[in-house]
Amino acid sequence: MTTWRSEATSDRARLGPLGLSLVALRGLAFAVVVQFGLLLLLVIRLVERPLAGLERPVSPFVTRIVCRLSLVICGISYNVRGRPMTARGAVVANHSSWLDIFALNACQSVYFVSKAEVAAWPMIGWLARATGTVFIARNPKEAKVQQQVFEDRIRAGHKLLFFPEGTSTDGLRVLPFKSTLFAAFYSHGLEHVMQIQPVSVAYLAPPGRVREFYGWWGDMVFASHLLKVLAQPAQGRIEVVFHEPVAVDAFHSRKALARHCENEVRDELQRSLRPDYRTNTD
Repeated sequence: MTTWRSEATSDRARLGPLGLSLVALRGLAFAVVVQFGLLLLLVIRLVERPLAGLERPVSPFVTRIVCRLSLVICGISYNVRGRPMTARGAVVANHSSWLDIFALNACQSVYFVSKAEVAAWPMIGWLARATGTVFIARNPKEAKVQQQVFEDRIRAGHKLLFFPEGTSTDGLRVLPFKSTLFAAFYSHGLEHVMQIQPVSVAYLAPPGRVREFYGWWGDMVFASHLLKVLAQPAQGRIEVVFHEPVAVDAFHSRKALARHCENEVRDELQRSLRPDYRTNTD
C-alpha cells in the first residue's frame, strides 16, 4: 500500500541553463551568508558565554538576520501573523521541511529541540549547534539528564521549540502530537511558571508545482531537495502564524495540552492551504 509517507514527490529540479545559474548564484550567496553568520556567532559567543552564561543577549539577533537573508536569497516570500510570546515558556510547531529552521528563526529568538542525529548533518548540523539547539538522544537512560537540560534552559529564559509530531511531513497535514514530549513541562513546578505557544507553518508552493513542493520527509536526500529549491525561478510563500500562548497549568494533563496545541496548529494549516485563502492573500 502506497501512502504519503512512502511517496516522494516527482516534482524534481529541472536543471536547465536557468536552473543551473540560479543554483550557482543563490548557492554561493547562501553559503557566504551562512558561513559568515556562523563565524560572527562564534566570535560573539566567545565573549557572551563567560559574561552571560546560559543567557544569550546578543547572538540570537545574528541568527535571525542570517535566516531572514537566507529566505531572501532563495526568493521565498515570508509572512508572519501574530506575535511571539514574551513570557517564559516553550514553542511547539508542525514540521514540514529543513526550511523550518529558517522560517521559525527569522521572526523570533528560539532554540530548537532536535534528535541527536541532526548534529552530524552537513551545514544544518553546524548551524544547529552554533545557534544553541538542544539535542536529545532516544535513550531512556539519558531521560533525567535531558529533562534537567530542558529545565535549566527554560528557567534561563530560553524559548525552546519542539516539533511534537516527531518527524517531518509533506507540509499538507499535521500528524498527532506526541504527548510524551509535553511531559517536560510538568515537572518541578515548571507548569506554574511557563506558557506554551502553538505555531503553524504553511508552505505555499510556487505556481505550477505540486502542493508538497517544499515538504521534505521520509528518505528524501537533503542535497537534492536543496538544489530543487535553489533552482526554482518563481518561488512560493511561507506563512508563519503565532497562536495565543496558553498557561501549562491551565490543562490538567499533558495529553490535554498536546491535544489543544495540535488542534490550533492543524486548523490554521488547513485554513492557510485553502485555495480561496491563498487567492485572497496573494
